Amino acid sequence: MMYELLNFKVRGDHTGNLVALEQGTDFPFDIKRVYYIWGTDRDAIRGRHAHRNLEQVIVCTSGSCDFILDDGHERVTVHLDNPAVGLHIKSNIWREFTNFSPDCVVMVLASEHYDESDYIRDYEQFKTEIAK
Repeated sequence: MMYELLNFKVRGDHTGNLVALEQGTDFPFDIKRVYYIWGTDRDAIRGRHAHRNLEQVIVCTSGSCDFILDDGHERVTVHLDNPAVGLHIKSNIWREFTNFSPDCVVMVLASEHYDESDYIRDYEQFKTEIAK
């Protein structure tokens, strides 16, 4: 499956912790878009799509949630609960996320600008496209 967990360097002392993310050092792609999600009901299911070309690094900056990843052959659940760990999801991976803690904030760093034509929003179409 085309994903990996990235462990970011934490700098900290008695005043708190800091993670600095730098393009070219901490990411396998140029960052073209950043967005974040919060205030999501615990049992909501977000995502429900794949991307043809876009890659993402997803960081749960507060709280926790589960990402369900599916490459058409294997389905895995990745639990995010550490702001020093990023989930790198490559293209052509179906993703859903759920099981949000009340304080969950998810930040997404994307390799491309928003482009609706890059999305595959139907699971059956996703399976057809990756079978090619």
